[in-house]
Amino acid sequence: MAKYLIRATYTAEGIRGLIRSGGTNRKQAIEKMVSDLGGKLETYYYAFGDHDVYAICSLPNVATAAAIALAINSSGLVTITTTVLVEPKEIDKVKEISVKYILPGSEIKAKK
Repeated sequence: MAKYLIRATYTAEGIRGLIRSGGTNRKQAIEKMVSDLGGKLETYYYAFGDHDVYAICSLPNVATAAAIALAINSSGLVTITTTVLVEPKEIDKVKEISVKYILPGSEIKAKK
């Protein structure tokens, strides 16, 4: 399963809900949601700064990650951004992949 970093930012109304239900309750709700979708909540932290929550989840596929993002973002109480995390062994595979990148402004030469 791939791992995803999720950064969440609450709206004012979302923060009021968090204060009412508590941080542990909120973590348990997220843990249940992820588990019900076949994933695992690996870490969950509240933070100060640009984002209110940082979480790492293992999820079965990209569609599941997208479904979570759409459900949470559509609530209007929280906005999340999701980043795919890449294991070092996956980076090791990079040397085996040849990429023919065309620079912006370069002309593409048609095959004859």
